[in-house]
Amino acid sequence: MIETSIDEGTKTMRASPKIRRTMALLLLLLGAVLAPAAAANATPKGDWLLLPERVWTAEGDAAHTGWAVLVHDGVIAAVGPRANVNAPAEAQRIELPGATLTPGLIDLHSHLFLHPYNETLWNDQVLTEPQDYRTLLAAKHARDTLLAGFTTLRDLGTEGAGYADVSVQRAIDEGLIPGPRLFVATRAIVATASYGPGPRGFRPDLELPGGAQEVSGVDQAMAAVREQAARGADWIKLYGDYRVGPDGATAPTFTPAELKALVDTAHQLGRPVAVHAASDAGVRLAAEAGADSIEHGYGASEATFKLLRQKGIAYEPTLTAVEATEQYFRHYFPGRDPPTPRMQEAARAFRTALKLGVTIGNGSDVGVFAHGENWREPAAMVAAGMTPAQALHAATDVAAKILRQQAVFGRIAPGLRADLAAFAGDPGTQIGDLAHPVFVMKDGSVYRRP
Repeated sequence: MIETSIDEGTKTMRASPKIRRTMALLLLLLGAVLAPAAAANATPKGDWLLLPERVWTAEGDAAHTGWAVLVHDGVIAAVGPRANVNAPAEAQRIELPGATLTPGLIDLHSHLFLHPYNETLWNDQVLTEPQDYRTLLAAKHARDTLLAGFTTLRDLGTEGAGYADVSVQRAIDEGLIPGPRLFVATRAIVATASYGPGPRGFRPDLELPGGAQEVSGVDQAMAAVREQAARGADWIKLYGDYRVGPDGATAPTFTPAELKALVDTAHQLGRPVAVHAASDAGVRLAAEAGADSIEHGYGASEATFKLLRQKGIAYEPTLTAVEATEQYFRHYFPGRDPPTPRMQEAARAFRTALKLGVTIGNGSDVGVFAHGENWREPAAMVAAGMTPAQALHAATDVAAKILRQQAVFGRIAPGLRADLAAFAGDPGTQIGDLAHPVFVMKDGSVYRRP
């Protein structure tokens, strides 16, 4: 989750309990009625011949005009010029005129259990929204994400909703609800009294629910990793720094020994580690401890980014979340106002990482802004200096490699799972065309078509 400078303990937006209960009940009823129908809309696996105007495979930067893709039983069977792709007579043909077919997109930093802070502040979501309601909302967010062409998410923490992400993941995998492939981090891990809600800004005699699992010391750190792994975490998410310094300044939260214990235990259990770190010291400590990916990294220096490159550590810039929070809390208006200092800091870090050749994956921190608008992050990366092709790679084959799934999905190539999306226009030259999905297939089942 992105940091904001708002004192979330004292500035809140609350709807009445009656309204909240009514909303939860309505969502429950709608879910009971619509979820089976939505899941049923996914066509069964079989033979599909996809005929877009062009195909961007993620193997190289150029799109191929006049190519076709054949899918058989959930797997990409063939890709190439239409004359060379021999489809069975019973294959279902889908024409996609004017569209570009790409691998299904990947967002490496999402929060399905959050919704935009201009609707409800983070503190209020964690403190007042029941977990059952948040889980139903997460299911809706998963559907919105899939229909936007994002077929895989790495969801980095439920933000106070416990292990509910494991249940959402299971429901998607079992076909109960539509959604992307999920790689989950469950509760996430923070240092004691370093994360919200509170304790700053709240009465000291209150027992507040936490946005993540708190630990102090090596033994507690190791125990938390083991517990989260045992309950279903695919990744371990750590908060390597937060607003714990004087006057709320961002500073490291764990000692080097705690960080090393956290990372080593996760790796021993076969779980990679993603570390929230916004300060240069936080990023460097995480890198030295052996983190697999760094989230945010806004304050990292050139020397620290060189360390990431040397160690092969991935970086997810979450540029869109910064823009969103500046809109909510600093009255930034896109297209009218110049970038704020925080936006400039984030863009500087991104350009430094890009210049140095750091592995950059597409990670947006969606949930801070609306689910289904994940396309904004590749667009933000292009605005900050990437080419459209580089941004597409960051959201496909590069992201799949960060997930250790490059042999499963992330490219359009024979033998890989058929996770595919098509967009009106050509996002390989105009990245904003990602805002216009016309076709979505996950694992060979069609969820959206013209």
